[in-house]
Amino acid sequence: MATPILYRLWVIASALALPFAMRGERAKLRAAGFDRSRMREKLGHASAPRDADAPLIWFHAASVGESLSVLALIKRMGLQRPDAQFLITTGTATSADMLGTRLPPRTVHQFAPLDAPGPLGRFLKHWRPEAALFVESELWPQMLRRTRATGAKMALINARLSERSLARWHKRPAVARFLLGVFDLILTQNKAMADALRALDLEPERVVQGENLKSFSAPLPVDATALAASQAALGARPVWVASSTHKGEEEAVLAAHNALITRWPDLCLILAPRHPQRGTEVRDLIAAAGLSYTRRTRGEEPDACVYLADTLGELGLWYAMTDVVFLGGSLRPIGGHNPFEVAQAGAFALSGPHVANFAETFSAMEAAAAARIVADADDLARQVATLLADADKRKKGCAAAAQFTAARGDMLDEIATRLITTLELS
Repeated sequence: MATPILYRLWVIASALALPFAMRGERAKLRAAGFDRSRMREKLGHASAPRDADAPLIWFHAASVGESLSVLALIKRMGLQRPDAQFLITTGTATSADMLGTRLPPRTVHQFAPLDAPGPLGRFLKHWRPEAALFVESELWPQMLRRTRATGAKMALINARLSERSLARWHKRPAVARFLLGVFDLILTQNKAMADALRALDLEPERVVQGENLKSFSAPLPVDATALAASQAALGARPVWVASSTHKGEEEAVLAAHNALITRWPDLCLILAPRHPQRGTEVRDLIAAAGLSYTRRTRGEEPDACVYLADTLGELGLWYAMTDVVFLGGSLRPIGGHNPFEVAQAGAFALSGPHVANFAETFSAMEAAAAARIVADADDLARQVATLLADADKRKKGCAAAAQFTAARGDMLDEIATRLITTLELS
């Protein structure tokens, strides 16, 4: 296949822009507290060894959500290939921090090399992957083509391209085939995405409808000491959680809580905004709603009407303290967040109607009676009240969530087997 002129121009531009791009990356990593050796990973200089005797399976993801979505898959593949070493690369400091405590056995994390000849050459020379799996839409042109040139087998997993990206690919079908044609397998999130990618004139047998890997995510970590302290502070008080809320949603959650405490005066709401840096803004909303509060970032315990959980990486802790969780990003057209994490914690998930990012997961969970969609703040208050008032209904919902997670485990094993077979890793 002839090399498109756009690709050649990108190679030249990336080499010229590399010093400037690296300057920005270095500044961001320095601000996040990473040392010079980790910064050099962006230039392809490895800070970890490759096991010379083991096949290396490389996963590349953009940031937190994409990288966490594949940890359970890496673990399942590792059980089938106990001799393999796994590498996961990401681009952001936040993802590196999150992965630091969650990596499966025999897995290392590195920052992804910049998409330029020098960094990619050094990276591929050191790691020599037998297979490379790219997550969702993380499609850097040179990374794809240069990896393929090494002879590595390649897959695009959890494939999800925006309508804008698909429109651009349709305008340049030759470029689409040049880049997407490197993959031995494209495993999509759903049927609609599989149909859209086949319409790009890719080999249809290489494009397979799959599942959203975020619906198989690994269990969220729980700090046992922090859990015991928080449970002691709450005592016998009933608790519900509103997690991953976005701007414009906290008002609805607080209105629902105000309605609920007329019936359950000692009810505690644990409110965990999606972006903890909004903590002060959310604190002001709680005060404006006339509710007492304590705040996680001040080292306080949940002994007020509302507990503002304005930290990163502790959702597993809050889910472990309740049977009822409302997931934000859903009362407004944001796309929703992952209900599978709630189910794994043994809780029942409520969500607003805007769940496009997890439509298939919510549909399956609703069918299994493990989740429910609410229309607005009034409906949220009604549904939480129903669950608080009926212990049997609450227990049945939590049991359905546990059954749902068990069934998904079998599906994940099938995905792992397909990848190992198609990428010739067996």
